Amino acid sequence: MPKRSEEMHMDLWMSLLLVWITCAPRVSTTPIAGQSKSIQTGGSAAVASGLGEGQRLLSRAKRGWVWNQMFVLEEFSGPDPILVGRLHTDLDVGGKNIKYVLAGEGAGTIFAINELTGDIHAMKRLDREEKAEYTLTAQVVNADTDEPLEPPSEFIIKVQDINDNPPQFIEGPYRAAIPEMSAVGTTVTRVTATDADDPVYGNSARLVYSILEGQPYFSVDANLGTIKIALHEMDREMREEYLVVIQAKDMGGHMGGLSGTTTVTITLMDINDNPPKFSKSLYEFVIPENLPIGKMGGKVKANDRDIGENAKSTYSIIEGDEQGTFEIVTDAQTQEGILRLKKPLDYETKRAYTLRVEAGNMQTEPSSGSSGPFKDTATVKIVVEDSDEPPVFSKPIYVLEVNENAPINTVIGTVTARDPDGPGSLVRYFIDRHTDLERQFNINVDDGKITLAKPLDRETDMWHNITVTATEVRNHSQISRAIVAIRVMDINDNAPEFATEYEAFLCENGKPGQVIQTVSAVDKDDPIQGHYFDYRLVPEMLNNPNFTIKNNQDNSISVLAKHDTFRRQKQEVYFLPIIVTDNGNPPMSSTNTLTIRVCGCSKDGIVQSCNVEAYVLPIGLSMGALIAILACIILLLVIVVLFVTLRRHKNEPLIIKDDEDVRENIIRYDDEGGGEEDTEAFDIATLQNPDGINGYLPRKDIKPDLQFMPRAGQHSGPNGVDVDEFINVRLHEADNDATAPPYDSIQIYGYEGRGSIAGSLSSLETASSDSDQNYDYLREWGPRFRRLGELYSVGESDRET
Repeated sequence: MPKRSEEMHMDLWMSLLLVWITCAPRVSTTPIAGQSKSIQTGGSAAVASGLGEGQRLLSRAKRGWVWNQMFVLEEFSGPDPILVGRLHTDLDVGGKNIKYVLAGEGAGTIFAINELTGDIHAMKRLDREEKAEYTLTAQVVNADTDEPLEPPSEFIIKVQDINDNPPQFIEGPYRAAIPEMSAVGTTVTRVTATDADDPVYGNSARLVYSILEGQPYFSVDANLGTIKIALHEMDREMREEYLVVIQAKDMGGHMGGLSGTTTVTITLMDINDNPPKFSKSLYEFVIPENLPIGKMGGKVKANDRDIGENAKSTYSIIEGDEQGTFEIVTDAQTQEGILRLKKPLDYETKRAYTLRVEAGNMQTEPSSGSSGPFKDTATVKIVVEDSDEPPVFSKPIYVLEVNENAPINTVIGTVTARDPDGPGSLVRYFIDRHTDLERQFNINVDDGKITLAKPLDRETDMWHNITVTATEVRNHSQISRAIVAIRVMDINDNAPEFATEYEAFLCENGKPGQVIQTVSAVDKDDPIQGHYFDYRLVPEMLNNPNFTIKNNQDNSISVLAKHDTFRRQKQEVYFLPIIVTDNGNPPMSSTNTLTIRVCGCSKDGIVQSCNVEAYVLPIGLSMGALIAILACIILLLVIVVLFVTLRRHKNEPLIIKDDEDVRENIIRYDDEGGGEEDTEAFDIATLQNPDGINGYLPRKDIKPDLQFMPRAGQHSGPNGVDVDEFINVRLHEADNDATAPPYDSIQIYGYEGRGSIAGSLSSLETASSDSDQNYDYLREWGPRFRRLGELYSVGESDRET
């Protein structure tokens, strides 16, 4: 057996002996009824005394130590089953036929009992970490009849631990973080190992921690597993991450103990312990003077060894910018200082700037040992580069005034602009005609004087907004603009007039002095002191016997009637001319006529009728009724005229009269050929009536008694149709048509040709005339008809001879 097992067995026997001495029963003077039993472990048993019965009653019953427990070492293995213990009963005396029976957990499989001796053996290798104890029941029975000789007794077999499990870090590997520059002894984290062995028995589960890697930076508490800082001023900027290996060993760390390890990754967290630092102490930039406001002129950069929020810097200008021309802001992405313009640069005014720029982060950690903000400064020199600038107007907006009656070429005002560059180029002025479409103004290109080109009318446009441009003579691309607002000042050039076309109504039964109409006036002018109108009758109406006027003191008048004897039969309409004068300088006046109609009114003064004709109408017949009667009369007249027209149209005969009878079938067409130069045959399709091409067209002169079957339409070919054949076919059809009248009819074709300067060559009229014909006029038609005229002239002369 190994030395370690011998030591454990020795410890076990010593423990059993101490327990037996402590727990052995004392001598009892009380008789013990029944039997007693004992348990021997490890081959030693406390057996009952073999004295007589009387002596047994007076002596104590000697039992084994802790009769209800047995122990067996785990992981024990050997060629033979290990003896766990022995059961013994007082009934087991010579000659008794008894046997021991074992039941409970593992009985018969893990544990076996010798029926005769009561020895209990472990048949298998036991593991305390799987099961620490087993509960069994022992009983003595008759070997022949299996009858129990005593009640069953329960006992426990405990598996005694040995150091067979190493420590384990269940939660490993570990990660931890701690601020840099932490003090020595600052706790970083704690690691914990577990041991499956029995923590009560022996030192198998007593763990001791130690550090294998990570010194001299960190240390570990041997009993608690707490990792702490062991080195002063650990700087993240020097090293950010450390790998620490921790060991846990059982048996109190003694030799022979089992061990387990884990790793701890420790990261130093950043603190703001480094100030920002400019990469160089002097920055130089060249900025053109025409750089727009808000645009970047340069960049500066202060580097910070810290990270995250601790590395963010703010920039400011602390010297050299008293006028506030520049500003510096921080780029959130690159942490650069962006130098921008707040005011425009002027090369002619100031050509260089020297700025003092500061970068700092205001937050510091207490552990860094600094009591104030970290800062750094740098010098920025800026050189302004000259640029060709456009002209600059003396004002961005000009406001000018002109009277609306000002004559042409009146000078309204002057705009001025100068070239801000050093040499100073001449400037030319122009009006943007997009803002002066009617060309009402002109400007002198040299001195900027704006003059009037067309008369102005304040009542049409009170304001005129034009844009004036100034251009350098030496560089036409340099252009600037200014707005010129021209206000047209009012003059008294409009006479007042009635506010509307008034038409007053006067009741016949009105009373003298009644107000007929209230009249007000308007004036297109707009005097500064406001309007005041004076009303009066024309001189010839000053003694008007019918009407008078009264001033209402609010720029209006009331027209009053002087008597009550107005009658429509006497006079239906009165015209009252009134003169209206304004208060302008000079004053303007106009004559306006008020129309006054005499009307018939009800007793309440409500106008009912204002016409003389209405006055003579019968009582009870209104104007609407009269209009309705007239409309009915006109409708009846129209119906009679239509009826007569239709009757006359029906009485017209359908048969052509004898004096209109024409014994020829005349086909008229106006399509003129090409003359002698026409090389194509005439298209006979032009002689066809388009309404009858596709079918039979009935005759309109008479209604035939017999129905005639429609003939198939003659479709002419595109070219070369025989006119003679066409005419013969039509004559044949006419001769054989039973429904046709015994005379020819005239067919008219409605196709209009282009006409011909030769007119018609028909011989219908000349054939029946014996008058002489002069054909000399054919010579005037051109060479085509000259030869024809000569032929006809020869024919006539031959006839005479």
